[in-house]
Amino acid sequence: MAIDTQAIKEHIRGILVALGDDPDREGLKDTPDRVARMYQEVFEGMQYTNREIAEMFDKTFAEEMDFVTDSRDMVIVRDIQLFSYCEHHIALMYDMTATVAYIPNGKVIGLSKIARIADMVSKRLQLQERIGTDIAEILQMVTASEDVAVLIQGSHSCMTARGIRQANAKTTTTTLRGRFRTDPALQMQLK
Repeated sequence: MAIDTQAIKEHIRGILVALGDDPDREGLKDTPDRVARMYQEVFEGMQYTNREIAEMFDKTFAEEMDFVTDSRDMVIVRDIQLFSYCEHHIALMYDMTATVAYIPNGKVIGLSKIARIADMVSKRLQLQERIGTDIAEILQMVTASEDVAVLIQGSHSCMTARGIRQANAKTTTTTLRGRFRTDPALQMQLK
């Protein structure tokens, strides 16, 4: 589904009026257009299903992998920088870092694709918990591995800038699939 930038412009103009400001004044006259373009960028992931994102980034290598000698060998990408918007307040989730790990099952994904998947998933109205679940689901589709882990830590402006105003509060979520759920040794390697 395409993002309707014209509707966004109209609604942002209405919000400016509802806030008691003049959308035709110099500082605001281009704001509806700027916000529509920004929303088109930061919510790009809303246009795609998890399956479509998996197809978009399905670049794997299936050649002989000498490094995969044990069922516990894994690939870990740490410190993937993300931001998203909470679906409850459309408030920014920021300073988010993701760690994504998987145990190869006969093929590996290009490393940059892991970060691209995480980035695309975060470009939706989201919950931090769902970001981890979506990343894990897509990585399972692409790699054919059931063994996937996603750890995310981030700040939520709905907690830091409003409401309780806890500026240092961080939220951590973990998504564990396959052997990561049950094998403490694998879980320890994620830390």
